[in-house]
Amino acid sequence: MDKSQFDVRLAQGADDIRAAQRLRYEVFVEEMGARADQDSHRLRLEQDRFDPYFDHLLLIDNAANGRVAGVYRLMREDMAAAGIGYYGESEFDLSKLSGRNALELGRSCVAKEYRGGVGMHLLWDGLGDYVMRHGVDILFGVASFHGTKLEPLKQALSYLHQKYLAPEDLRVRSKAYVPLNQMDINDVNNKEALRSIPPLIKAYLRLGGFVGDGAYIDHSFNTVDVCLLMDTGRMVQKYRAFYARERS
Repeated sequence: MDKSQFDVRLAQGADDIRAAQRLRYEVFVEEMGARADQDSHRLRLEQDRFDPYFDHLLLIDNAANGRVAGVYRLMREDMAAAGIGYYGESEFDLSKLSGRNALELGRSCVAKEYRGGVGMHLLWDGLGDYVMRHGVDILFGVASFHGTKLEPLKQALSYLHQKYLAPEDLRVRSKAYVPLNQMDINDVNNKEALRSIPPLIKAYLRLGGFVGDGAYIDHSFNTVDVCLLMDTGRMVQKYRAFYARERS
């Protein structure tokens, strides 16, 4: 895929948001088995009451008649305060993030035929622009493992707890607490654990991310969720350049 065929921009109206919701339906409902109500199935839209309060970052394929090929949902702290709050508050106690100019990331997905190419990188470029424009200090969001059974995820969850537990000042806690640390550190096979961690979570960890304390089992979305956090002030320099790169 040629980078020049894509644009990354915020949704500009109801049609853009519906296109984002349609892609989310394809990925989260049809591929991953998330539950949806009858209206959502009829319209083939993955939607919720939070959508009107978020900014929606879109990856547009101009070579496919302006198709929305990727999406990100973004909510700044001021938007959460003026609206209905963060989506993640239903699963995690986010009080440690109060007053810290945080940005919630969510509903991130790329259409199947665009995966493994430049799509996600371009979305992250757009996210970086957004972060810089708004002076964001903390990035966070609910990230998911597919399925709700803990046994296949014991290695991965324990690895995250033992290697990437957030510093105390960022350590948000799951409300319906499920311990991440399911195994003794000596019993965790790091290679097996890493194979079980979804690529998006691994990407956040490479950018200097951490996980909060505990997981949340979301039966309606058919996932086990962790809260990923990144303090932009703590990011290692080579990855900080991802967000603070010079513009020509």
